[in-house]
Amino acid sequence: MGTGHIVGNIDVAQVTLYVFWVFFFALLWYIRQEDRREGYPLESDIEGKYTKEPWLFIPAPKTFVLPHGQGEVQVPDLERRDDRPVPGEKIGAFAGAPYRPTADNPLGENIGPGSWCDRADHPDLAADGEPLIRPMSTLPDFHVAEEDPDPHGIAVIGADNKVAGTVSDLWVDRAEQVIRYFEVDVEGAGTVLLPHNFVRLSKLPRTGDRVLRVKSILADQFAGVPGHADPTAVTLLEEDKIMAYYGSGTLYATPRRAEPLL
Repeated sequence: MGTGHIVGNIDVAQVTLYVFWVFFFALLWYIRQEDRREGYPLESDIEGKYTKEPWLFIPAPKTFVLPHGQGEVQVPDLERRDDRPVPGEKIGAFAGAPYRPTADNPLGENIGPGSWCDRADHPDLAADGEPLIRPMSTLPDFHVAEEDPDPHGIAVIGADNKVAGTVSDLWVDRAEQVIRYFEVDVEGAGTVLLPHNFVRLSKLPRTGDRVLRVKSILADQFAGVPGHADPTAVTLLEEDKIMAYYGSGTLYATPRRAEPLL
């Protein structure tokens, strides 16, 4: 019998391979269970709500303790809490057919790229239990670095190259120390939040003045940006709605954007 053989036709390398296969299968099974803790069971857009016994891959409930005394949550619970109707109609009678908006102004209607989740209506909290994102005007220890351009007071230009307003404040992430939102003073509509990732800092070709360009929505559409109740904080739900509004504009800001290129 050769070195490494256990019996005549089984050796250590073969047993190791079989052990690896079993381990790898168990790992895949575990991962596929864990990624089904939220959003399951799935729902068919043709037959309605999924009603089969969700036994395959659905893990046993696990309890998570939320920070800062926010209680506990157990997932999966297989409950459907969001019964908001889709503000649109399907373009065809087949599974997976996209929806077209039915509202005259789809921005903020929770459809397509403007969809938002029903998140918790309280601010995201930092390790100290205080709101993570705050206006810079309320944070004496934060300021714009001297080597960077200060956005305060500069104009915000919409996709139609018209002035939507001016930057009145910066909202910063206290943990990451980065700008999350620009507070824009819109004439006749008060102030709205503009997400940093929808902005490009540029200069006007003739004057060289710095401006913030936003391609997702038009200048007059800034007045419809969802607001936030607390002037010094923004909740997770409000953040989702604000992001969704600008995301919706990438497809619905003008009728032409919703049409095919060819």
